[in-house]
Amino acid sequence: MTKIEPLGAVRERVLASLRQEIIAGRLRPGDRLVERELADRFGVSRVPVREAIRALVGEGFVHFETPRRTVVRRLTANDVKELFELREALEVYAAGLAAARATPKDLAEVQELLDLAAAATEAGDAETITDVNSRLHDRIVAMAGNNLLTASLEPVAGRLRWMTRRNEEWPQLLVEHRELYEAIASGDPARARAHALAHVRTNYRSTVRHLFGTELDDGDTAQLGDGDVTCVESGDARGESDAASEPGPEGER
Repeated sequence: MTKIEPLGAVRERVLASLRQEIIAGRLRPGDRLVERELADRFGVSRVPVREAIRALVGEGFVHFETPRRTVVRRLTANDVKELFELREALEVYAAGLAAARATPKDLAEVQELLDLAAAATEAGDAETITDVNSRLHDRIVAMAGNNLLTASLEPVAGRLRWMTRRNEEWPQLLVEHRELYEAIASGDPARARAHALAHVRTNYRSTVRHLFGTELDDGDTAQLGDGDVTCVESGDARGESDAASEPGPEGER
């Protein structure tokens, strides 16, 4: 007897696949999501696809250009600034707590992730680098031992991965992550916060440069909440993907 996959499980499978395709750049800003095409590709009905798309809208990955047209969002510079303001507020604080609370087991796990990141950096494996670096940041937040802090970052974790995936200064990221690890391992919260702050601001500068071709000066990064960054669309100018450029039938998004 063929086992029937629950609708909720199908929806989560489609959602996870689409989210990863966006983060990895296989679905790019401006690409259209067509229910019929996605249902055929995943071998499912249109209901879980529709629900997955709505979830992606809620997560900030896609938006409805019209009631019948859904596309991958083009990140604006203001989107980036707001996300990095949140990172500066929460991740810097988390690093200080992690320095005070990390156990030897915690530090060993971070060191293992750094080893994986080093291997992926040497191989130029962008997807693995993005995955491992995200896991490293998640681990540092978990080491802080504050459930509310972890919950506050969860809703934007995917968008942060999507955004930082475009930053290909991988050797520099590895250096910064090693320095952050050493600061946390020292047990000095002030040192850990200082390295975390420098890392967030350097990453902000790099991300803006890679997404928009804009160089930020020290004033823009010294106080993220006070500077104004002109909004510019990310991605290339091609609009929709070739595979999803044909208009869908009535009721499609």
